Amino acid sequence: MAGIIGYGAYIPRNRIRTDEIAQQWGREPASIRAGLLLEEKSVPGLDEDTITISVAAARDALARADVDPSRVGALYIGSESHPYAVKPSGTVVAEALGVGPEYHTADFEFACKAGTEAMFVALGLVESGRVEYALGIGADTSQGAPGDALEYSASAGGAAFLFGRENPVADVLDAVSYTSDTADFWRREGEYYPRHGGRFTGEPAYFKHVLGAARLILERTGIPPADFRHAVFHMPNGKFPLSVGAQLGFRRDQLETGWVVPTMGNTYSGSSPTGLAAILDEASPDDLILITSFGSGAGSDAFVLRATERLPEVRDRAPTVRAMLDGSRRYLSYGEYAKYREKIRMNS
Repeated sequence: MAGIIGYGAYIPRNRIRTDEIAQQWGREPASIRAGLLLEEKSVPGLDEDTITISVAAARDALARADVDPSRVGALYIGSESHPYAVKPSGTVVAEALGVGPEYHTADFEFACKAGTEAMFVALGLVESGRVEYALGIGADTSQGAPGDALEYSASAGGAAFLFGRENPVADVLDAVSYTSDTADFWRREGEYYPRHGGRFTGEPAYFKHVLGAARLILERTGIPPADFRHAVFHMPNGKFPLSVGAQLGFRRDQLETGWVVPTMGNTYSGSSPTGLAAILDEASPDDLILITSFGSGAGSDAFVLRATERLPEVRDRAPTVRAMLDGSRRYLSYGEYAKYREKIRMNS
């Protein structure tokens, strides 16, 4: 059996409150907060991107695993915001970590589930025996057009998971995917901001696929919702994952540990992976964990994990997600935010 042997996450310290964005566009701040269950979101610094986020998260994963980077045989990064159109993020991250040169790497794209896509492939390579260790990373510096609903939630951050067979902190009991062709969210080549189908992104996109993947893995494992101690679902806002949890029969307290969206926003490919990292920060040995992602286009990956006795031993080797969420923060004005996210674009 393969499992997660190390994990890490990174969330930028820059933040902008949803009230600040709402006031800029003449919207009622209280209605935005109530509608999305969002208080603020993370914003990447001028020197932060998907690559730097991936490096920070992966270093913590390697530190918790206590594994020499040169033994990593595969490294995959899932993101909707790779810095280069033609050049892999994976090679830069691997070089910074000390991985290689004998390793396989690829950049994944599948909207917000690209991170779990990377995890799925990394897990499969370890299970097959092709590599000893493999890194699966989900990271994004997501964008929303000025004044669009996405601008309130599109944020930055990510998480990394090192898969192996020895000394796991969480065993992977099963993993499934649920996929269809659903045009709910897209961005054509050359377009700066993504477009979406409004409410169509909820049903039949998000709910159909998240519920489909979750029900599939619950049926395959034969484990009822009541037996899980923790569950995390993709968090495009605060309401969707809570609604999915209720429909599946999960209690609110089973979702709270991984529910990081109110103070982080939607980190796209890093959303459910960062929620999983928050759960691993607090889970006890033998706790059952469900993670289900969602990517527009559309599909979901689901994993069932069981925490091991080793998990509490490795936590203090790196910062927790909660420490990053509640720690030192720098709040931006909308003008500073627009500058950081290059929202003011001029033709020369």
